[in-house]
Amino acid sequence: MTLHLPGAESFVFQYDEIKRTKPTNKKGECLSNTDPAFDRYIGIDYSGAETPTSSLKGLRVYAADRTTAPIEVLPPPSSRKYWTRRGIAEWLVEQLTENSPTLVGIDHSFSFPLRYFELHHLLPDWPSFLDDFQLHWPTDDDHMYVDFVRNGSYGKGEERMGSPRWRRIAEERARAKSVFHFDVTGQVAKSTHAGLPWLRYLRQHLPERVHFWPFDGWDIPQGCSAVV
Repeated sequence: MTLHLPGAESFVFQYDEIKRTKPTNKKGECLSNTDPAFDRYIGIDYSGAETPTSSLKGLRVYAADRTTAPIEVLPPPSSRKYWTRRGIAEWLVEQLTENSPTLVGIDHSFSFPLRYFELHHLLPDWPSFLDDFQLHWPTDDDHMYVDFVRNGSYGKGEERMGSPRWRRIAEERARAKSVFHFDVTGQVAKSTHAGLPWLRYLRQHLPERVHFWPFDGWDIPQGCSAVV
């Protein structure tokens, strides 16, 4: 699913200007409340091109709150003009550490079809899947291209391949492309294989604060941020 934010392209602002507060306990765990579920909304147009430290025009971040229209979030000031995948992950950790429940949408797949788990004898457990995937596809390494792992130059990707004919139920019903269908127009394969290790990164750095939907459960606890 691709998250579109109408009108977002006509606004820009610096990365530290969206800040609101919401209480958590001393452990940083989510507290229940009767307010609307989220204070802020962040949409990320993702790209699996080049490396995690490459400045990519295809990586775009937009944000809104309950009262304002979406605006584009520029990366922190540096020599790079555009966001990097590493930069987005680190920025999200900063944003989601704040006491302000936030809904984050990222437009790459968060998991693989069931056939992948069956073929590679993996338990249908999402945290374990992320660990296993990153072990074989270390696409979060600073100088790593997805294609380096695909062609066997690095990692152990040959042990965790899938067929472009495999699709999840949602992809079949939506007639979407497979997460293993590389080198075609509109592919999601490269962005997914580049992005999955960064979901693991977020999960490791925000263990109590963020609900990864739907893998942490269908119901998002009140006061929690969510990544979908």
